[in-house]
Amino acid sequence: MTSDALYHDALVALARARTGAGALAAPAGAATRDNPMCGDRVTFEVVLEDGRIAALAHRVRGCLLCEAAAALLGRTAPGRPAAEVADAREQVAALLAGARPAAGWAELEVFTPVRDVPSRHGCVLLPFEALGDALARARG
Repeated sequence: MTSDALYHDALVALARARTGAGALAAPAGAATRDNPMCGDRVTFEVVLEDGRIAALAHRVRGCLLCEAAAALLGRTAPGRPAAEVADAREQVAALLAGARPAAGWAELEVFTPVRDVPSRHGCVLLPFEALGDALARARG
């Protein structure tokens, strides 16, 4: 696979948008995940209200795929039920294994070209894992 196919325009635009990048003043939950294989590091902070994500923020030191996944969560997770977002990691893993995303997660299709590059799957999954950990801490 060529790098142009992997790093297509929609993915680059998503990463550059950095939606949700920053920090929250008083997060209810926060978590950091590292990928020791490539050096990516993602921190997510979250605030919940009535079981839904009221606010989130992320900080990413990583590759374009990691930045795009964090930005996708920054754009799509606010307002959704925390349990649904916590399960999003499984949706991404299934997509990377060849499945179609479940209803409500069509945005994940931007990562379809990554299927053919298993060494990069962890880059896409890392933000979902960090957010899942932050949500678990926020719920107690």
